[in-house]
Amino acid sequence: MNEEVELVIEETKDRMQKALEHLEYELARLRAGRANPVLLDGITVDYYGLNSPLSQVSNINTPDPKTILIQPWEKNMLGTIEKAILAANIGLTPMNNGEVIRISIPPLTEERRHQLVKQVRNEGETAKISLRNARKWANDELKKMLKDGLPEDVEKDATENIQEMTHDFSAKVDKIMAMKEKEVMTV
Repeated sequence: MNEEVELVIEETKDRMQKALEHLEYELARLRAGRANPVLLDGITVDYYGLNSPLSQVSNINTPDPKTILIQPWEKNMLGTIEKAILAANIGLTPMNNGEVIRISIPPLTEERRHQLVKQVRNEGETAKISLRNARKWANDELKKMLKDGLPEDVEKDATENIQEMTHDFSAKVDKIMAMKEKEVMTV
């Protein structure tokens, strides 16, 4: 196969893989009634004048499925961390006991579970749109190469290869979504 064609196929695979990784990251951030340190990703605190991620100024762990425990490296950071979590408006209330901050993850209501399933499906659809965009980009590149003298059979094989790759990644998206939906709906 032509070297340029292989590059297009590799680039397409890379783009599709990134779409899949992004989907997994976004779904990990959805609160499914289980404690997960990823829920606090994106929260920053003022640490000696620098906006630092929470994970860089404290230890964050989950001693049980319903609790997130935040242990700052410096006790004077407790109030700052607590305020940052409240300001992030993620629907979780921190409890500061002077040593650590505990966040209890409340059980999900039936209505909230259905909202989360809709969110999962939206994220999945976004990922599939990214897959289709990667496929379109690749097919456009192949058409340009065809005009520049690429043999038709090579272009046809590459297009089929990319379509097959799109199906494979789409199936992976469906599988990831199904697992997350099951996790969300499990009481």
